[in-house]
Amino acid sequence: MNWAAVVKFKKVSQQFESHPDSLTHHLSEDGVQQMLILAERLRESSGGVLDDAAILAVSEATGAPPEYVRLAIKLRPQEKEGLTDRVRNSFLTLEPDTRRYVAATAGATALGIVEGLSRSFQIIADKTAQQVGTAQIQLFQVMAILLITAGIYNAGVSKDSKVAAFSAALFAGLSCIVFAVMCTILQAPNTASYWLLPLSALGAIGGLITHKLVDNYRGKLGLNDPVRERQELLQQLVDIQDKLRSGEQAYTFLSVDIVGSTRMKQMADPLNVEFTFTEYHKFVEMIARRYGGRVHSTAGDGITLAFDSPGQAFGAARTVQTGIIELNTFRNKIGVPIVLRCGIHTGKIVAPDASDVTTINFAEVIDISAHLQKACPPGGIVVSDASCTMLPGGPAAVGTDRIATDNSSGYLWLPKSAAKPAPAAGPPPLPANPS
Repeated sequence: MNWAAVVKFKKVSQQFESHPDSLTHHLSEDGVQQMLILAERLRESSGGVLDDAAILAVSEATGAPPEYVRLAIKLRPQEKEGLTDRVRNSFLTLEPDTRRYVAATAGATALGIVEGLSRSFQIIADKTAQQVGTAQIQLFQVMAILLITAGIYNAGVSKDSKVAAFSAALFAGLSCIVFAVMCTILQAPNTASYWLLPLSALGAIGGLITHKLVDNYRGKLGLNDPVRERQELLQQLVDIQDKLRSGEQAYTFLSVDIVGSTRMKQMADPLNVEFTFTEYHKFVEMIARRYGGRVHSTAGDGITLAFDSPGQAFGAARTVQTGIIELNTFRNKIGVPIVLRCGIHTGKIVAPDASDVTTINFAEVIDISAHLQKACPPGGIVVSDASCTMLPGGPAAVGTDRIATDNSSGYLWLPKSAAKPAPAAGPPPLPANPS
């Protein structure tokens, strides 16, 4: 699944930060990813439809507010789909009350147009004293009955009686207005304006009665109980979460990057650059394999390595930092020594393929290792607090200096050659003058 929606969701959700009750600050990127995965899996299992009950189930399962779930679904990358599918999906992600009002508005508009056309054909038939337009009139009457039935159904399945009354009144009143407009356009006489208020009032009363009947006889009408439906969806989400967590395990990531690599390339011959940096990549990959790791990904001159334990990652990082001297001496054709920075962090990830860590592309643990690497002094290694606690000897095995970033902190390791020299002793004191 494409996780570009995560970035969009985080940006849009910042609009809610001004509200003190907003949960934006408590919704991590992993939480957003989990929410999107659950919503997508549930949508696939329900035939591509994610209705309000499913959205509420995702909300309860992830702890995200329903409006955040709707927003994330709207911003997810869309596959190629027809106009009907886009309209349906957009409609189903609306708020339940808004959905009832939108349906009432659309139905009322269609009913007003149908009734207006029916009136026009009826006038033509009366004037010609023939059966002109009889078939069209009958068709419009059938369509009107279907639209009225849909309007009644829309009010009956509303969340509460207030929404049912308002949507039914909106349906009746707006259809009357659209009918009057159509008659004016078609130059057909009408008295619709006189019936606007009475029809709206009758619509509100009818909506209340219909909602009450549907609520009492939901089972006999073949309609699902919202509470039971949400419980069933929650059970599906729990099953999905169990399957997703089957690939969850802890990994340690080592981020390695060259200091000032862009300037190094600009000052050297392109062939020498290609040879040297190829040798550098081979050097890092060889050490990773020696310590039981593998290359997770590369980006430019940066390399991210994955290990099963922090001890393996720390050992590989130290070997890389000390062994780079040999590469600079014998295989560096640029003329400028390669200097590295390293960052290490440990955390849990959920890989689509549990046996292949490279199948995970977006994880907070990878980001933190990269942030620590960028904050690291040249030639050093920053090991996060989470990784240090699992090292033999703990943080003392790394060092005493601390490095902190916006979202993490760790201990700094530097080679002995980078240690600060002890201050030189001053000259011996002059002997005192004998008096």
